[in-house]
Amino acid sequence: MHSRPVAPKRFSDADHPYSASRTAAGLIFVSGQLGVLDDDIVPGGIGAEARQALANLKACLAEHGRGPADVVKTTVLLADLAERGEFDAIYAEFFTEPRPARTCYAAGALPYGARVEVEAIASAGVPRGSSERVTW
Repeated sequence: MHSRPVAPKRFSDADHPYSASRTAAGLIFVSGQLGVLDDDIVPGGIGAEARQALANLKACLAEHGRGPADVVKTTVLLADLAERGEFDAIYAEFFTEPRPARTCYAAGALPYGARVEVEAIASAGVPRGSSERVTW
């Protein structure tokens, strides 16, 4: 197994019991990304945080030589589901067709007072834009 910690310095240096990302079984698992830049949640509400969280996700994927088109599943945590529409508009700009499968939850509280957190599972080796059937 392979692990590459990729996170803003403040959080990667924190004593958290998890990896920022790991690869296993041909997949990349990226821990939840917040809208953090320069050690703080970016100002500007859900829109600014969503853009930064997705940029941080993209940076994590790039460390593995992959990008948004390689993502097959995301989990989105929102502090307030009333902000889902604004988040969805930004998400739709970031992920083009075919979009990954997604689950979206309301979270009562997110780390550091964040409005959004996005985690992802991506293909580590399937060519961009293709599908692969896995037989167990």
